Amino acid sequence: MLPFATLIAVDKTVKTPIFLQISSALTENIRKGTIPVGAQLPGSRALALALGLHRQTVVAAYDELLAQGWLETRAAKGTFVSQKLPEIRPQSLQAQHLPKANPRAEAGFTFHTDANLQRPVLRGSNTLAFDDGFPDVRIAPWDELNRAFRSILRQGYRKNLFFYGDTYGELSLRNQMATYLRETRGLPIGVENVLITRGSTMAIYLAAQVVLQPQDVVVVGEISFGSASLIFQKTGANLLSVPVDAEGIDVDAIEKLCQQQVVRLVYVTPHHYYPTTVTMPAERRLRLLQLAQQYHFCILEDDYDYDFHYDCNPILPLAGADAGGNVLYVGSLCKAFSPALRIGYIVGPSEVIESMALFRRIVDRQGDNLLEAAVATLFRDGEMKRHLKKAQKTYHRRRDVFCELLKQEMGEVIEFKRPTGGMAVWANFDPDLPLRELALKARAKGLYIPDGSSYSSHLNATRLGFASATEAEMEAGMRILRACL
Repeated sequence: MLPFATLIAVDKTVKTPIFLQISSALTENIRKGTIPVGAQLPGSRALALALGLHRQTVVAAYDELLAQGWLETRAAKGTFVSQKLPEIRPQSLQAQHLPKANPRAEAGFTFHTDANLQRPVLRGSNTLAFDDGFPDVRIAPWDELNRAFRSILRQGYRKNLFFYGDTYGELSLRNQMATYLRETRGLPIGVENVLITRGSTMAIYLAAQVVLQPQDVVVVGEISFGSASLIFQKTGANLLSVPVDAEGIDVDAIEKLCQQQVVRLVYVTPHHYYPTTVTMPAERRLRLLQLAQQYHFCILEDDYDYDFHYDCNPILPLAGADAGGNVLYVGSLCKAFSPALRIGYIVGPSEVIESMALFRRIVDRQGDNLLEAAVATLFRDGEMKRHLKKAQKTYHRRRDVFCELLKQEMGEVIEFKRPTGGMAVWANFDPDLPLRELALKARAKGLYIPDGSSYSSHLNATRLGFASATEAEMEAGMRILRACL
């Protein structure tokens, strides 16, 4: 009999469980040949006695090795080292059998890539930036959100928050959003009309999936939100563009298209049109609603930054005046709070919302129950309302400072109008100052500005965001821009 008490060293001071120490020691001795193939091991009681351990510890070690294939049992005889050890023995391959490609980089099967999706993905950084128009995450109520999270986590009896939830979104947030949208936007809705999503892009995607079929006609502005256009194209829809002027998307041009063919969906941002920031007047909005009812198309209204208006009261959304059930209304808390807070929503007729909730289950199943419940708490306790009021005052002041600096430092090479709301200025650059080159120079000096390529390939214009920069940061950024001229 082999001296198993000597071959197996057990250290009760280390964190590794003792049964794993035993199994590892036996495996190593089998590998070395110290314990030969086919050798019989002592019974669990005898080995436990030799090692000064409880028998169940040895039984656990033997069970581990039996499961891995190192040991085998024989009826009425005992435990033996397996005749077929689970060792991987390298085998040489013929040269012609070696793969030509690197399997870590190249697939061994065919798959589809879409060149239209080969676009840069915006990531956050601490670089000085006049961005696309993002919030200042430094002023968001993170402490209040943290308290709301702790409160939710203490409610252990709410098992639904820790399990699969509703594909419509957490009910408490749907209730709060329905109330909030009724009070601030005049939307005549109930909880059955609200679906919570992970940001507005997901909401647009779900709407496209349930509304569009291949070859359907979708109308967008000649400059528009690029991600939305890509979503429509991926459904197989035919994308048609109409002009955009100082009052937003051209409704007369939409009417002419409707007279020529069946239009299925019109995508529009009436409030602070993206990317030019202009506001569609009430008359044009009503005309678009009339066309939707007359020609039975869907209006997908993307209201990405309705909460921030400065010079006058905002015009209510199209969805608030929709008497025909033609509008799907999309919004997000990403601009109101933080892009990292992936909460968006879509509002529409309950039967459409139900279809989107059914489709959502094969895409994302559900959102973040805990986060949505915590944000609902912020709405319920008035914290979100207080934050939005504070943010509006802050961004209003920053808009005024930014526009004044832009006029002073860049007025001879930029044309712009002071926006009535939102988080960015639409700036047209002098043709003799190529925006793409300017953006590269500014980036090299530590300032990020969008180069406009995601909005249009032919315009020398871009959005310059002011909301996320303090006054001191604006001044530093303007000095960099000036130095790049």
